[in-house]
Amino acid sequence: MNSSKILIADDEPNILLTLDYLMKREGYEVVLARDGQEALDCLRRERPRLVLLDVMMPHKSGFEVCQELRADEQLKDTLVLMLTAKGRDTDIAKGRGVGADDYMTKPFSTKELVAKVRALLAGQAPA
Repeated sequence: MNSSKILIADDEPNILLTLDYLMKREGYEVVLARDGQEALDCLRRERPRLVLLDVMMPHKSGFEVCQELRADEQLKDTLVLMLTAKGRDTDIAKGRGVGADDYMTKPFSTKELVAKVRALLAGQAPA
């Protein structure tokens, strides 16, 4: 597992571009996926340390991807930071229920996202 490799899974091209640029600027190796199935394929092939996972995506939702990831012996230790436009407590609880390590609601501050990514990769528990 590559400790500086991050998978960004989002079906929104502008978000992919922004996060790709942001994470590369921070020195991370970045892999992109545009839907849930592509995210799972990338996870199995690339073995990133962390995935920035959008909840609402075609083919498989972020919740489904996270569930499958946690059930896979080789992928279960991958860190998951869920990104969603749904900030309701029930959605956050569902994200945590399927095994997300942390959660961010769109729109989010890029500074806050970078701080969360750094903290997760450093092994610090989310606040």
